[in-house]
Amino acid sequence: MNRQAKCKTPRRPPPKKPPNSQRDPVGVYLRVRPLVAEDEECCIEVISSSTVQLHAPEGFKVNRNGEYKETQYSFKKVFGVSVSQMELFENVAKPLVVDLIHGKNGLLFTYGVTGSGKTFTMTGSPGQGGLLPRSLDMIFNSVGPFQAKRYVFKTDDKNGMEVQCEVDALLERQRRENNLTVPKTPSSRQKVDPEIGDMLKPEEACKADGVDEDSCYSVFVSYIEIYNNYIYDLLEETQEDAIKPKPPQSKTLREDQNHNMYVAGCMEVEVKSAEEAFQVFWRGQKKRKVANTRLNRESSRSHSVFIIKLAQAPLDADGDNILQDKNQVSVSQLCLVDLAGSERTGRTGAEGTRIREAGNINQSLLNLRTCLEILRENQMYGTNKMVPYRDSKVSHLFKNYFDGEGKVRMVVCVNPKTDDYEETLLVMRFAEMTQEVEVARPVDRPICGFTPGRRHRNQAFREEMSQRLEDRGDAMSALNGVVLSLPPLPTSELTDPNDEITIPRLIEALQNRQRIRQMMIEEFNRAASKMKSMLQELDSNVISTENVILEQNGRLAEKDKVIHSNKTEIERLEKTTKMQEHKIDILQKTTKIYEDDKRSLQQELETRGHRLQRELSEKRRMEQRMQGVVSDTQHKWEKECERRVNAMQLEMQNKLWVKDEKLKQLKAIVTESKTPGRPDPQPRQTQPPPQRPSREERPSREERPSREERPPSKRSASPSPVPTTTPVRPRHRRSRSAGVEKWVDHKPPSSLNLGTVLQPVIPNAIQVSAPNEKALSKCDRYVLTHQEVASDGEIQTKLIKGEVIKTRGGGQSVQFTDIETLKQELATVSSRKRKSSEGAAASGNQTDGAWTDVETRCSVALEMRAGSNMGPGVEHHGIPKRRKP
Repeated sequence: MNRQAKCKTPRRPPPKKPPNSQRDPVGVYLRVRPLVAEDEECCIEVISSSTVQLHAPEGFKVNRNGEYKETQYSFKKVFGVSVSQMELFENVAKPLVVDLIHGKNGLLFTYGVTGSGKTFTMTGSPGQGGLLPRSLDMIFNSVGPFQAKRYVFKTDDKNGMEVQCEVDALLERQRRENNLTVPKTPSSRQKVDPEIGDMLKPEEACKADGVDEDSCYSVFVSYIEIYNNYIYDLLEETQEDAIKPKPPQSKTLREDQNHNMYVAGCMEVEVKSAEEAFQVFWRGQKKRKVANTRLNRESSRSHSVFIIKLAQAPLDADGDNILQDKNQVSVSQLCLVDLAGSERTGRTGAEGTRIREAGNINQSLLNLRTCLEILRENQMYGTNKMVPYRDSKVSHLFKNYFDGEGKVRMVVCVNPKTDDYEETLLVMRFAEMTQEVEVARPVDRPICGFTPGRRHRNQAFREEMSQRLEDRGDAMSALNGVVLSLPPLPTSELTDPNDEITIPRLIEALQNRQRIRQMMIEEFNRAASKMKSMLQELDSNVISTENVILEQNGRLAEKDKVIHSNKTEIERLEKTTKMQEHKIDILQKTTKIYEDDKRSLQQELETRGHRLQRELSEKRRMEQRMQGVVSDTQHKWEKECERRVNAMQLEMQNKLWVKDEKLKQLKAIVTESKTPGRPDPQPRQTQPPPQRPSREERPSREERPSREERPPSKRSASPSPVPTTTPVRPRHRRSRSAGVEKWVDHKPPSSLNLGTVLQPVIPNAIQVSAPNEKALSKCDRYVLTHQEVASDGEIQTKLIKGEVIKTRGGGQSVQFTDIETLKQELATVSSRKRKSSEGAAASGNQTDGAWTDVETRCSVALEMRAGSNMGPGVEHHGIPKRRKP
C-alpha cells in the first residue's frame, strides 16, 4: 500500500479589500531638545515652523576645500525647545486618537539618537504628561459614558474579539474575583503610584467629537518590549523565585485570518479608566530593560510597544442591549512605540552585554530604514522589490501599517549639542527620506442598518415612563390621603332611652361623612376623566407612532429594494470584473509569450549579427592576408627580375671590359710603333668588373646572410668613379619626379666636432637630434652620424645610411643600406701596407711606398657597396683629387 505524500496546507488567499487609490505620506515631526547648559554650543537652528538648519561644529569639515557646510531639512512641523507637551499632543497624537475612536488604526513611534528625549516625549513626567497618558485620557473622556460592562467583550487567542451577554459577563466577573487570592478593596483601587501622580492637569482634558452613541465600547491594553530581537510581555505575571528565578519566555509573531500581525500569547488587560490604564502601563514600564551609559543615565535597551485596542459593537434595534453578532464587532488599535536610540559604542563606553544590546538596536533600526527605502523606491520608480520585513521583529510587527492598515506618524527627537552632530545628520537624512513613503489611506468601517439615535430614544422612553409612574403614584397617594381624612364616628353607646344627644350627633357625623364621600366621588370622577384623556392621548400617540413606524417600514422596504438592486448591479459588475480580469490574464499571458518570442528573436538576431561581424572580420583578415601574400609574391618576383637584370648587366659589362682591354692594348701597340723614342707612359689603371659567380658557386638560400647579417659598405666623403648598384625594394621606393632626394640628418646631441677638413655635407636635409614620424614622412633617405673610438685610440665617424620605407600600417620604417667611415690619423704614425690580390700585374710599375704615402692615401676614396662580391682584400684604384694651384 502506497503511502500518501506529505504536503503542506494550502495558504488561505488574502481577503479582497476594496481598492483605495488615495495615499497619504508618512507624517514626520521634529522635536528639538533643550540644551543642558545654556552656554553650550548648539548645532541646530530652527528657521521656520517646518525647516531647521544644521551648522557643522568647528573641527568638522564637510567639503574638500575646508569650508563648513550648512544643510537645511524640512518636515511636516518642527517643534522648538520651548514647545509644551500639550501642543505636541494636539498636532501629532490627537488625530490618531480620533481615528481610533472612529474605527481606524494608527502607529506613532519616536526615533532619534540615545539621550535625545524620546521616552520623555512618549511618557512624560509628573505635571508634564507625554503622548501616551494624554491619549488614554482623551479616549476615556470620549467613550466613557458608553462603555460596556467588564467582560462583555472577551478576547480570543487569534487577535479577535467576542461578545458575551450580561449574564455570562456577570458569571465571568464572579469567577475571576473568586480566583483572586487577595481581594482588592475600594480604597486600594483608588491608590495611585506617586511616581505617576498628577500626570495631567484637569484643564488640559479633551475629548473627541462625533462619537457613535449607538455603540458600546471597551478598551484593552497590552505592553511588550523587543529586546535583542526577541519579544517579551511586560504585563505577564510570573511567580518570583528568589532561589532559582525563571527567565521570561519570549513570544512569537503570528498572522490572523485578516493577515494582520499580532503577538501570540500576549496578555491583554481590559481597563475602565485612564488612571487604571496608566497604572497597567507603569507596572510594565518598571520591567523594561534600562541601563546606565556614559551618555544617558537611564538608557532604554529595548524597543517598547504599548498597544491600545478599542472594541465597539452596535446596540440592537431597541437600543437596550449589545448586538450579539461577532461580525458586527469592530476592533481598532493604536500602537505607541518608543524606539531605543541608535548609539556608538565608542562614545557610550559600552562593554560586554551592552555592546550586544547596542548592536541589536542598531541592526533593527538599520533594517527599518532599509524597509522604508525599498518602499520608497518601489513607489517612486515602479519597481517590485521585496521588502525585508522579516529581517527584524520591529519591521515585521508593523508590516500591516506600511501596507495600508492605518496612519503612520513619526516624531524625530534630536539633541542640538555638537557631540551628536554626526548621528543627528544621519537621523535627519533618514527622517527626510521617510516623508517620501506613502501609505494607503484606511477605509471607513461599514455602518450597520439600524436606525441611528436608538440609545437616546430608549433613554427618553425610560424617563417618560418613570415620570408617568411618579404622576400615578402622586394621584394614588392623594386619594389615600382623602380616604384617610374622613372624620371618625362619635361614640354611639346609648345609656338612656331618652338620650337625644347621641343619635343627633351620630346623624350629623354620618351626614358629614356623606358629604365628604360625595366630594371624594367627584374628585375620583375628575381624576378618572383626566386619566381617560391621558390614555386617549397616549393611544393617539401610539397610533401616530405606529403610523410613523409603518411609514418608516415602507421607506425601509424601498431602501431594501434599492439595496437589492444595488447588490444585483454589484454582482453583475463583479462578474464583469472577473471576466475582464480573466481577459487581462489571457492578454498578459499572450503578451508574455510575445515578449518571450521577441526576446528570443532579438537574441537570435544578435547572435546572427555577431556571427556576421565575425565573418566580415574574418573576411577582412583573409583579404589582408591575401594582399600580403600577393605583395610578398610580387616583391619576390620583382627581386628575381632585378637580380636577373643585374646579372645580365654584369655579363655585358664584362664583355665590354674585355673588348675595351683589347682595344687599349691594340692602341698601346700602335702608339709604341709610331713614337719609338718617347718614354713609356704610365698605363691607365682600370679595374676589371667583378666576375659573377656561377650558379654552382652561389650560396644557397639557407647559407646567404640575412638582411641584418649582411655587412654594410664603407664609403669615403668623395664618391668613387666605379659605378655600383645598391639593392633596394622597388615596391617601396618613393617618387623621383622632383629629381631631388630629401634626407633626414640624424645627429645625436653627444656628437663631437673634430674639426676635420672632410665634413659630410648633405643637401636638402632635415637635421634632427631624434627621429620622429613627421620628419620621416617628408623624406626619402636617412643618415645617422655615429662616433666611436677606433682600435688605435682615435675617434672615427660613421655615417649609417638607409632608405625610408612606408609600412602597411601607415607608418615609416628605415632600411639600412651602407655605411661611410670618416677616420683621422696622425702623419707620424706608419700605416700598414695594403696588399691587393687582384690587378697586381696592371700596377707593376708602382712601388709600395707610393701607395703607402700618407698624402697619396688621404687623397684616395674607397667605396664598397652592400651586396657587392668584392671583399676587403680587393684593391680599388682611385683618381687623385684635384689640388688647388
